[in-house]
Amino acid sequence: MEIRELESHHAARYRKIRLEALQYHTEAFSSSYEEEVGLSSEDFEKRLEAKESFTFGAFDQEQLIGIVSLVLESRAKLKHRANIVAMYVRPESRGFGIGKRLMQHAIAKAKAVKGVEQVYLSVTSSNVTAKRMYDSLGFRRYGTNPSALKIDGTYYDDVLMVLFL
Repeated sequence: MEIRELESHHAARYRKIRLEALQYHTEAFSSSYEEEVGLSSEDFEKRLEAKESFTFGAFDQEQLIGIVSLVLESRAKLKHRANIVAMYVRPESRGFGIGKRLMQHAIAKAKAVKGVEQVYLSVTSSNVTAKRMYDSLGFRRYGTNPSALKIDGTYYDDVLMVLFL
């Protein structure tokens, strides 16, 4: 298994795993499958080429089995911050430390970007495994966003976390 930063030529594979994540784990993401299924590989290429974000992929051979993105803040007063988004590991690949390795790459990238001092993320309060992993990486909880997501009439709280670099 290898972790690499995704480039535009990975767009089709990235689109596939992203849509899988959105379709089968709706409570874990603020975007929905319905919002993104109409996006083309070219739309995903643009995401991967964006200068303010970095997406990392876990590869088993050439199969993309996990993803995470680091998004930099662009406003002057927020440039000391970055955000972790779109974290996902395929179910059959969980339990092998892949998510942690993806996160370590994203954190290392944040540390390498001049001026970034803090990394933020939110995680669905019921996702105990993810919260435990984020805790082990040094993230600390600073709040809860109650009823952050509403899916088919059910509300989900988000736990807000920060890592000071």
